[in-house]
Amino acid sequence: MRIARFTHHGAPTYGVVELASDGGSHPDTVAIVASDPLAGAPTYTGERVDLADVQLLAPVIPPTKVACIGKNYADHISEQGGTSLPPEPIVFFKPTTSVIGTTEAIVRPHETDLLHYEGELVVVFNQTCRRVPEERAEDVIFGYTIANDVTCRDLQAKDGQWSRAKGFDTFCPLGPWIETDLTLHEAGNLHLRTRVNGEVRQDADTSLMLHPIARLIAHVSAFTTLKRGDILLTGTPAGVGEILPGDTVSIEIDRIGTLTNPVIPELMS
Repeated sequence: MRIARFTHHGAPTYGVVELASDGGSHPDTVAIVASDPLAGAPTYTGERVDLADVQLLAPVIPPTKVACIGKNYADHISEQGGTSLPPEPIVFFKPTTSVIGTTEAIVRPHETDLLHYEGELVVVFNQTCRRVPEERAEDVIFGYTIANDVTCRDLQAKDGQWSRAKGFDTFCPLGPWIETDLTLHEAGNLHLRTRVNGEVRQDADTSLMLHPIARLIAHVSAFTTLKRGDILLTGTPAGVGEILPGDTVSIEIDRIGTLTNPVIPELMS
């Protein structure tokens, strides 16, 4: 099931995306639901709208936390000049104000001269949980979506930590929707491709994570309570690089979809 959040009659609304590629006779549509599907099985209103006619929003209401994992792919560590692999997950957080939806613009701030994309698989949580053992990780997962962990690479090096470099408004595009029909094993074996202006820049598989999804959940939940709708970015593979105003970044993960965002300059008043 693909759970989308979108604008309908001027208000944020949830729906279930039905694609023509699923084998149906209908065009791509969204079946509107009456309540937050993260809170329970969706209740359909009976209304259906064309997917092309709605503005998709970030698929979760701004979560209480956006947890992220750094240096979780060996090839990415190598391309950034690193030589050692982290013995346990490296955790950081992005502000919830960094979250935007697919098609919304990534704003390049004037403070940076080197803005990078980072395509990532994202876990969405279905309940409040703490100290989740690896063997129970699947119980707390609602589904999966896609993120772009946008990063000011020069500020990351300058500051010596990552809060500012990864925390600007618009620096966490999410979407296009949440896929709920993936097992933990399947999510750990998905192909990810990032394209900039149609050119493939990242081409990897989530099986290459140094710390798999269950371990990440156990590690993060050991020190912070995760709540329903919170998200966990699982790290980026090699192939990161610069984006400039006028570029368009598309991150595709098999069986989930494609997250696409244009890049624009920040307008100074």
